[in-house]
Amino acid sequence: MQNGTRLAAVDLGSNSFRLEIGRIDHGQFHRIEYLKETVRQGNGLDEDRRLTPEAMQRGWDCLARFGERLAGFKGHEVRAVATQTLREARNRDEFLLHGNSVLGFPIDVISGREEARLIYQGVTQGLPPGQERRLVLDIGGRSTELILGQGRTPTSMESFRVGSITWSNRYFGDQQFSKPAFRMAEIGAKAVLDEVLNAYPRDGWDFAYGSAGTVGAVSDVLAAAGWPTDTISQAGLDWLLDKVLNAQSTDKIRMPGMRDDRRAIIGGGLSILRALFDLLQIDEMRVASGGLRHGLLYELMGQDHEPSDVRAKSVDRLAMKFGADTTHGQRVGRVATLLLTQLQTASMALEPLASERLHRKLVWAATLHEIGSHISHSDYHKHGAYILDQSDALGFTQSELHKLSLLVLGHRGKLRKLEADFTDTPFVHQLLALRIAVILCHARREPLTDGLCLSAPRKTSKTFELQYAQGWDKSFPQSTHLLREEVLAWQKTPWALELREQTSVT
Repeated sequence: MQNGTRLAAVDLGSNSFRLEIGRIDHGQFHRIEYLKETVRQGNGLDEDRRLTPEAMQRGWDCLARFGERLAGFKGHEVRAVATQTLREARNRDEFLLHGNSVLGFPIDVISGREEARLIYQGVTQGLPPGQERRLVLDIGGRSTELILGQGRTPTSMESFRVGSITWSNRYFGDQQFSKPAFRMAEIGAKAVLDEVLNAYPRDGWDFAYGSAGTVGAVSDVLAAAGWPTDTISQAGLDWLLDKVLNAQSTDKIRMPGMRDDRRAIIGGGLSILRALFDLLQIDEMRVASGGLRHGLLYELMGQDHEPSDVRAKSVDRLAMKFGADTTHGQRVGRVATLLLTQLQTASMALEPLASERLHRKLVWAATLHEIGSHISHSDYHKHGAYILDQSDALGFTQSELHKLSLLVLGHRGKLRKLEADFTDTPFVHQLLALRIAVILCHARREPLTDGLCLSAPRKTSKTFELQYAQGWDKSFPQSTHLLREEVLAWQKTPWALELREQTSVT
């Protein structure tokens, strides 16, 4: 990436929204601005798991301020992600629709394991290179992420629905601190987290690191009281618990290093951290400078040379897990990309990177289009779409997985069942290319594509045209029959498809 390139990461956490901006200098990211606002969206979910109007407005107001600061940035220079609160919120689409608008950039809701992966990437970028085995934890407002890895490669990632906001509301809702309340909060956290005993054994890591949120808040208080800087020990946690108990309530906590916005949620965060120290047999934890947004920035820096390696591996794992015929999937992918290239050449002046992404995602959809057959051959496309919508595939946002699921669902059958945005022209091109490729490969062998040409509509039309060489329809009657059925299917959409035999040139 060129020197001087600006990059920005936006992290929509359950407690705070953060914006980090910097420039690339000889391959390194240098921060030039950091903004943080305590939005406390995690407190804004009602009993039906819907964001209240007040919580949405707080978020929109913050994003509008971030959006003003990001004016002039290009799309590939900004990455914005949302975590647990919006993963849970049933009305998240309403929030995101306006949030995308005021921020000026799309906001991706990422899965818990994807959040964990990005946290590990962000933490390890701030550590010296090496092959030490690392345990990384991040206690957020509504979730806690745990990651094991070696060097800069994560090997085990999990996200748990336990966080400083949820635990504070559940066990310290009256804002009073007592030994019984802390004891119950720690027991409750252990009940959720006890599976880590098998996945994160003490002999599986050399050093423990904590990131952001609660870990940073606890570290600040301990350092202000004279404890070692950037380190948390069991003795330090015991000391802090005594101080909190002596305060008796949130409004009476007065400790150097503790910000006002942390007082209301320190009880929940501290009880979870103590539970993790006990479960994982941590004696001492180092406080890392990196976190989620640094993982985002790291991937933005690498997007022009190897952006999709993690996602490609996720696709391969899904295909293997569900016994997909990878040879056939690759065959369909080759034909589909040929057709998509024809469409792009005729109609779309996309940047090379954008075009490459469309082709890559089309190949992934082709690779996975039959994964539902593992469940049942009947309606396998519906089963495949469900699998993708429910998957926690590393490297993918939830919206990306949903787009893949729509392609898998729509690769065959009626199009009117597809709840897709048919005004999204690149998606329509992908869908058409995939459907025709599946038809041409119906015999599960390489089809003859010489003489086939798929052209996009002119500006004043919405009709695609598939031309074939003279005699092709006679040589391949079944393919021709299926293509005629495809013509009828597109009549139920705002688009149309026509078949035309090429005329001979005399």
